[in-house]
Amino acid sequence: MAVGKASFPVMPEVAGVRLGTAMAGIKKPDRRDLVVIEIPEGASVAGTFTRNAFCAAPVVVAREHLAACAEAGQAPRYLVINTGNANAGTGETGLQDARATCERLAQLSGVAANGVLPFSTGVIGEPLPMDRLLAGLPAALEALGEGAEAWQSAGEGILTTDTRAKGASVALSLGDQTVTINGISKGSGMIQPNMATMLGFVATDAAIEQSLLETLLRETVDRSFNCITVDGDTSTNDACMLIATGRGAAVTTEEHLAVFRNGLQRVMTELAQAIIRDAEGATKFVTLQVTGATRRREALDVAFTVAHSPLVKTALYASDANWGRILAAVGRAPVNDFDVEKVTIDLGEVRLVEAGGRAQAYTEQAGSAVMAREEITIRIDLGRGDEGATVWTSDLSHDYVSINADYRS
Repeated sequence: MAVGKASFPVMPEVAGVRLGTAMAGIKKPDRRDLVVIEIPEGASVAGTFTRNAFCAAPVVVAREHLAACAEAGQAPRYLVINTGNANAGTGETGLQDARATCERLAQLSGVAANGVLPFSTGVIGEPLPMDRLLAGLPAALEALGEGAEAWQSAGEGILTTDTRAKGASVALSLGDQTVTINGISKGSGMIQPNMATMLGFVATDAAIEQSLLETLLRETVDRSFNCITVDGDTSTNDACMLIATGRGAAVTTEEHLAVFRNGLQRVMTELAQAIIRDAEGATKFVTLQVTGATRRREALDVAFTVAHSPLVKTALYASDANWGRILAAVGRAPVNDFDVEKVTIDLGEVRLVEAGGRAQAYTEQAGSAVMAREEITIRIDLGRGDEGATVWTSDLSHDYVSINADYRS
């Protein structure tokens, strides 16, 4: 089940990036579950990872290898992603398996082991089936390609409970040159990123200096992947990588930087929103816009309090205009000195709350009409300041429970 119809975009090549997939049978036979992404020499690579204290073994190793590459003044040459098994909660054995994966791919491709970054997604607490994973690496390398088919296959190869592949692409004009930004992501449940998303991989042919690339990744992730939530759970395996191959125009002037930043934000936001549209069991795509806050963090706190409320989420699923649940969630958000008389809450174009209670013009018929929509916007004005934030979430359905109850079977 997913909200709206979406097809994977036809992605152009990003000069220097090649992607290959294989069916390794890591959890289930006859499905793509192993992806290799090749990065050219001279590229810049930035990454951001989960803050979950029980971060997965591949997160530990990817961080170590990324730091080693940076110290040597080099970029990683390969990313390797497996689905079906998170390699999280696996202790020292998990670390050895993640490193062994990197070492084997390094041997096959002729690069240093710390030039390979591993990523995993799937069930937590189970050992990787290393025999099948390692056996699948040659096929993934053999399949390396640059075009639209390679990007789509990679998008499909990183999925777990997702119902469809998620991709976004833009072409930007920097002076008389064109640069491309392509991205793929995965995620449907265990989604409240505290850095990025379940997994996201974005590449551009632009030439961008390393420190600037890191800044751009932090900025755009903060207003995209860090603004989505399905169930309030932060994964052990979250990671988002940004690759700039340097084969295209250089981002050097302030004008070029503004154009590139806007394009990157568009790709990141589309990928993040695609996760919410494909959230486990979702029937609604919900935008929460909070304005009138004293600072952005305050606006985010209010938005996430509403987005995480099971009562709000089940009312959304039922198309029940039980606006009191929204009011109650706003009221328990961690905001000091709340003046409820100044708060207004709108459901779509319908005013729900003003002057501390139900809006005089509100009718149940009008509220129910908005709640019946597949895409809903809730606007909350705190009346306290000039800051705001937007968060995207989903409803909570019977199917969410069924999917997660049956996840390991």
